[in-house]
Amino acid sequence: MDHAFRRFKEFVIANAPEKFRPPEATTTTTSATTATSGGGGGGGGSSAATTGAGRNNSTQGSVLINSSAKQPPPGPLKRNSTSTLIRNRKSSAFAQPNGDINGVADLEGGVVDLTLKDVPASDSPEGVQAAVARLRYMIKLIGDGTNLSQLPVDDIKHNLEFAAKVLENCSIEEQRRYNEEDEDELSDVEPHAVPNEVREWLASTFTRKLSVVKRPNEKPKFRSVANAIRAGIFVERIYRRMSSSQVLHIPPKIVLQLRSIDEWTFDVFALNEASNGQALRYVANEVLTRYDLLTKYKISNYAIENYMSAVEAGYSKNNNPYHNLIHAADVTQTMHWFLYQTGLAHWLSDLEIFASLIGAIIHDYEHTGTTNNFHVQSRSNLAMLYNDRSVLENYHLSASFALMLKDEHNILANLTKEEYKEFRSLVIDMVLATDMSIHFQQIKNMKALLSMPENIDKSKALQLVLHSCDISHPSKPWDMHYRWTIGVLEEFFQQGDREQELGLPFSPLCDRQTTVIAQSQIGFIDFIVEPSMSITGDMLEKILKPLRGDDGDDIEPMEVLNQASNDRPKTAPPVRSASEGVNMLAHKNAVWRHTAAKASNDIKKPWVLHFQENKVKWREEGIQADAEKRLKGKPEAIVEDLIDNNIIHEEHEEHSGSASQQFPNR
Repeated sequence: MDHAFRRFKEFVIANAPEKFRPPEATTTTTSATTATSGGGGGGGGSSAATTGAGRNNSTQGSVLINSSAKQPPPGPLKRNSTSTLIRNRKSSAFAQPNGDINGVADLEGGVVDLTLKDVPASDSPEGVQAAVARLRYMIKLIGDGTNLSQLPVDDIKHNLEFAAKVLENCSIEEQRRYNEEDEDELSDVEPHAVPNEVREWLASTFTRKLSVVKRPNEKPKFRSVANAIRAGIFVERIYRRMSSSQVLHIPPKIVLQLRSIDEWTFDVFALNEASNGQALRYVANEVLTRYDLLTKYKISNYAIENYMSAVEAGYSKNNNPYHNLIHAADVTQTMHWFLYQTGLAHWLSDLEIFASLIGAIIHDYEHTGTTNNFHVQSRSNLAMLYNDRSVLENYHLSASFALMLKDEHNILANLTKEEYKEFRSLVIDMVLATDMSIHFQQIKNMKALLSMPENIDKSKALQLVLHSCDISHPSKPWDMHYRWTIGVLEEFFQQGDREQELGLPFSPLCDRQTTVIAQSQIGFIDFIVEPSMSITGDMLEKILKPLRGDDGDDIEPMEVLNQASNDRPKTAPPVRSASEGVNMLAHKNAVWRHTAAKASNDIKKPWVLHFQENKVKWREEGIQADAEKRLKGKPEAIVEDLIDNNIIHEEHEEHSGSASQQFPNR
C-alpha cells in the first residue's frame, strides 16, 4: 500500500497543473530524466530543458514533457527497474489546456463537478485523474475558506470513498506487478529439465515472459521430475501470496472463537463479545473464504467490507432483542454446518453455495422487530407496499439487493448476467420461504416430494434448509437456546406494548401478563421446530445417498465426479480458512475432501439430543414458575401445606436439586 501511495503521489505531481504543484516539483531534475527542448541538438539537448522557459514548459514533477518531441503512446503505469515511470497520456485532462474529465472543466477553469455522475471506473487511468482533480478541488475550496458551502458533506464522503477505491486498485495493481516479478524464481527451474507440458502450463498460467522450448519426443528423466516438484513448490508459494491478499487480518481472540465454526454447538454470543458486536462480519468472511467464493467471484476486500458494514448497520437499525446481527450470524453458521457437515455442498454448484450463504446473511436485513401480522393489522407502509403478502421477507430482499446497486457495496459485480439471474432467483426463493405463514404448506410439500422417486429440486431443498436454520435455536444447547428465547419473547412483548398503544388486540405470545414461557417453547419445539428438522434430515439423506457407497462410506473423488449431475461443481466446496490463513493450493489437491458425513447413510442429527434436553429443562422451568406463582403472597403457609400433603419433601425446602425433584409428577 505504501508503494501504491507513492505511485499515486508521483502521478498527481506529474499531471497536475503548475499552479497546484508543490514548489519542489518544479525544480531541476537530473539529466537522466530530462527531455530535449525544441530546437536543441547534440549534447546541449539534455541541458536545454533545465533553463529558462524550457524548464517551465516541459517539466512536470519528476517526468519532463517536451511538447515538440514525439510523445510515447498512451499506456498504463510502467515499471522500469526499481523506479516507476508514468507515461504521459494525450487524453489526460491535465495534459491539455482545455481538457476535461467526462465533460467537467479542469482545475485551470476553477470548477470541478463533485457529483459522481458519469464518473470513470476507479480502476482506469481516467479514474485516477478524476480522483486527483476532485481531491485537489476540495483542497482548494477548503484552503480558500470562503467556498465551504460548495462542499456538502455527502459530496465529500462520496468523493473520498471514490478516491479510496482508486488507491485500493492501485494497491491491487502493485501487488499484481509484485507477483509478476516473482517469475524470476522460475530461473531455478532449468528450461531443459522440465517436461514441455509442465513448462507450458507454468508459462501460460503464472507468467507472461517464460519462453517454451519445444523438443520433440522428449523422454521424462529423474531430474525433470525433481525440477517439476521444485516448480510445484514455486506455484504453491505464488498461490499462497496471491490468496493471502483476500484474507483479512483477524485478531487472535476471534480466531479462537472461529475454530469451532464447523460445530453445531458454535457459540455465536461468545464470538459477538470477542468481536465487539461484529459477529456477522467475521462469520460471513470465514464461510465465504472457506468455500473460496471471494476468489471465485472476484469480490474485492473493499466491496465485501463495505457491504458487510452496511448489512450490520441494517440489522442494528431498530435495536431488536432477537432479529439482530447475532441472529443473522447464527443462521449463517448453521447454514454452513448443513453444507459442510452433511456433505450438502457436494450436491451444489459454487453459485448455489454462494446464494445459500448470502441468503442466510441477509434473510432478516433491517427487520422491524415486529411480525408480518402486526404490519397488516396496523396498515403500515410496508404492508401497503407489499400488499400484505410476506411483508417483511419481501422487504429484506428488496433492501439488501438495493445495497448492491451501489458500486462500493456491489459484491456481485463480476457475475455474468446468467449467474446474477440464477443467484437472485435462488436468494429470493430461499428468503421468501422463511415466512412462517407458509411453514405447514412447505413441510407438506416436502413430505410429498420425499414419497416420490423423482429428484428433489435444489431450490426447494435450499428453501427448507434456510427455514430450518432460521428457527433452529431450540435445537441448540440449553444456554444458547434459553438466551435466544428471552430475546425473542422480549421482542414479542415490545410488539404487544405497541399493539396496546394502537388499540390493537394482542398477537399471540405478545402479552407480558399472560404469556407462559415454558409451555410456549415446548409447543414451539413439538409442533414447529422438531418436525422441520426431522423432515430436513430425511430430505438430506435422500439427496446425499447417491453420493455415498452402498456401505455408507464416502466414495472416491473420481467416482463422485462420474456420478455427479451436470450442474454439480467441479471444484472443491470448503477449501480455505480465513481465520487460520490456510493456503489455497494445499486444499485444491483434494478436490472432493472428506466431510464429517461418512460411515453411515444417516446424516448427523445433533438436534435430536438437544430437543430432549431442552424440553426437560422447560418442564422444570414451568414447574418452578408455577410454584413461585402459587407461593406468591403467603409462601410459608403454602410450603407447610405442600409438605403436609406430601407434594414436596422437607429435604428439598431449600430448593436444592432440580425443580423436577422438588415437584415430582403427581
